[in-house]
Amino acid sequence: MTRQADAPAPTYGPTALLTPANAITVARILGTAVLGILILAGSAGWALAVFVVLALSDQLDGMLARRQGPTRSGAFLDPLADKVFLGTVLVALGIRDEVSWVAVALILGREVLISAFRSYAVRRGASVPASALGKAKTFVTTVALGLILIPDPSVQQVGTWVLWGAVVLTLVSGADYLVNAGRLIREGQRERD
Repeated sequence: MTRQADAPAPTYGPTALLTPANAITVARILGTAVLGILILAGSAGWALAVFVVLALSDQLDGMLARRQGPTRSGAFLDPLADKVFLGTVLVALGIRDEVSWVAVALILGREVLISAFRSYAVRRGASVPASALGKAKTFVTTVALGLILIPDPSVQQVGTWVLWGAVVLTLVSGADYLVNAGRLIREGQRERD
């Protein structure tokens, strides 16, 4: 199969480590520590500004990865950065009693469960890619946390409602991952038998 004439050749191969997209992803992980400290310190304006920059940098590294060529390291680092980013904000807001610990536990518990299940699936020869529901869950959670960080009680209340919507998406997407991964594992085992 030939590549379309207008599609540029990727700049980086799948094994590349030092790419602009990966540099942004690593910076996002490091910046998340600063964000957590700002939230815990009650620096609402700075926390919101850093949150917005980090959230937008996720879009930038994805755009660069698509343009310059996806890498295995990027496929590992980007979801890790998302989990670290959202997990840090959730825990910091939980410590400040600005979000419910039930929501924090459900969202983070799902992340741990799905990560463990993905590892299990990979060892069984199945790849479990991110689903549309999983991506929607990440987006809605990000919006909810951004709203909660805005220092306006009425906007924060909307953010809390949106966060409970993210919890519902978390549970639904988690169940969807488990069902689909189970099917992929069974299909992979049948192919090997």
